Amino acid sequence: MGRARGRDTENPRVRLDHGGTAEIAASEFTSGFELIVDGTPQSHVDLDDPTHLHFEYIVRMGAVIDQLGASASAPLSAVHLGAGALTIPRYIAATRPGSRQQVIELEEPLVALVREHLPLPRGAAVRIRIGDAREGLRRLPPALTGHCDLVVSDVFSGAQTPAHLTSVEFYREISALLAPSGVLLVNVADGPGLAFARRQVATVSTVFPEVALLADTQVLKGRRFGNLVLVASASSLPTEWLPRMLAAGPHPAKIAQGDEVAAFARGATIVTDADAVASPRPDAGLFLR
Repeated sequence: MGRARGRDTENPRVRLDHGGTAEIAASEFTSGFELIVDGTPQSHVDLDDPTHLHFEYIVRMGAVIDQLGASASAPLSAVHLGAGALTIPRYIAATRPGSRQQVIELEEPLVALVREHLPLPRGAAVRIRIGDAREGLRRLPPALTGHCDLVVSDVFSGAQTPAHLTSVEFYREISALLAPSGVLLVNVADGPGLAFARRQVATVSTVFPEVALLADTQVLKGRRFGNLVLVASASSLPTEWLPRMLAAGPHPAKIAQGDEVAAFARGATIVTDADAVASPRPDAGLFLR
């Protein structure tokens, strides 16, 4: 198993600029390491095998990414909002050599922690920019506008997505980055009733004509707190093989498309900058191990 560079007696840890702490700990359940922010596991990394995706929602994101482009090995141009431990950028660098990736992360101490103790593979073309995700979008090189194959929005302050990263105005800014066939992936965390997720689907659907949802069946039915992967594009989504893949595991899931997505969002109001709110906070005991 890979080994994080750092002290053997305790987990490497930093104080974040905007409050709270981040630490890296050996995973108790699988090979590799977890990035934990304020007690919430936010990323898993296997230094020996960057294609090993452990968290369920990340596995689902990876399944979509595998469908993009001319082939599963074709290089991608990708922008990631939220760094975490750089799990998806590592995956893309390993499976699609030659990809060029931009990462925007607010917390410089977190980036420094990950770079020191969970270094990126040599040769990975990943540029990390420090700053707010939305402001960072506006500072990306103009050449990226209209040419990105993938944008991943997976930003959490503690265990909540900040309000300003949930609005229709925000998603319009993302849409300007994407190529005609480009895909947006959003990690949406919500609990019973899924009021937040329904508003997010309604909001994204006003910007992108093609929208799908990937999630555990119980989460998609609103029976427990969990992560839903929202997939959106201006073009037909590459999901032909996903239902069978998701049902087979390793984390069985359901994909909702078309009329099912429309029904899911029916009656939900569109989120604007004027009324946006952060995603709901999970129950305190959800991540206790």
